[in-house]
Amino acid sequence: MSFSRVVMVFFALSPFAFGASKEIMELQRDVAMLQDQVRTLQSSLDQKVASIQTLTQQTLDSVNRTNTAVAVMENRFNDAMKQQQQSLNGPVANVGSKLDAMSDDFRAVRESVLDMNTRLGKLDAKIADLQNLINTVRAPAAPPPGADPNSSPAPGAAFGTAPGSAAGAAPAGVQAGTLYTSAYSDQIAGKYDIAFQEFTDYLKYFGNTDLAPNAQYAIADIYYRKADYTDAKTAFDAVLEKYPEGSKTPDARYMKAMCLAKLGMNDSAAREFREVYTRYSKDRPDIAAKAKEQLRDMGLAVGAPVSKRRR
Repeated sequence: MSFSRVVMVFFALSPFAFGASKEIMELQRDVAMLQDQVRTLQSSLDQKVASIQTLTQQTLDSVNRTNTAVAVMENRFNDAMKQQQQSLNGPVANVGSKLDAMSDDFRAVRESVLDMNTRLGKLDAKIADLQNLINTVRAPAAPPPGADPNSSPAPGAAFGTAPGSAAGAAPAGVQAGTLYTSAYSDQIAGKYDIAFQEFTDYLKYFGNTDLAPNAQYAIADIYYRKADYTDAKTAFDAVLEKYPEGSKTPDARYMKAMCLAKLGMNDSAAREFREVYTRYSKDRPDIAAKAKEQLRDMGLAVGAPVSKRRR
């Protein structure tokens, strides 16, 4: 190729070479700008990450300090509670002991009051018996006219004669007051066989006197003391049937319930105890309290059905 052709080709291609160089320069400028922007963003991002890390560390430090403070407070609180508990254990234990002692004392007082009421009731009954005895001694009952002294007592005479019915004629020299006093003294002395016969004779000869209910009750009581609960129940029933308005009626009904309980007739006994409590709570609180106590020992309440008693 000649030189002239080479020159011509160079000049022909020179505009294209210049244009390409310009585009490369613009591209390089754009790349440089992007690199500057990336460096700027990287720097900003590094600063934000460092700031976040600093805040995170500060938060962790604060949390650790808070946890430490909470643990210290919890330990102090636990120590304070232990000390408070230890300081209260002694007084509380003393108070519990005192309450137990007071409960025992109250129970003892309650039992003493109940026993005192029972004794007062018995004392009232004995005073009434003595008053009746005094009245009988002052005005002894005369034997009914025309009675045969040798006649045998009617059936059931051992359990008394109904008020108003004719009693057997007493032997010569036998007076109601003397016979009752002797029977009562023998009963108190524990001479039950002699007292039983004397009370039986009293009912046979003086069954229409004021002391006849007491004599019938004494016969039933002697049966009970000898553990003859069947005959005792029959004799207490005689008090209820023959002398329903007598002073011994409440006691006879209570003792009838006791006989039923001794015989294992718990349902009937419970009914009788409830009857005693219902009838005599006002007039005879001592006998009503005893009936309630018996129901409680049977596992029953005063108004509870019998079927719910304790087995």
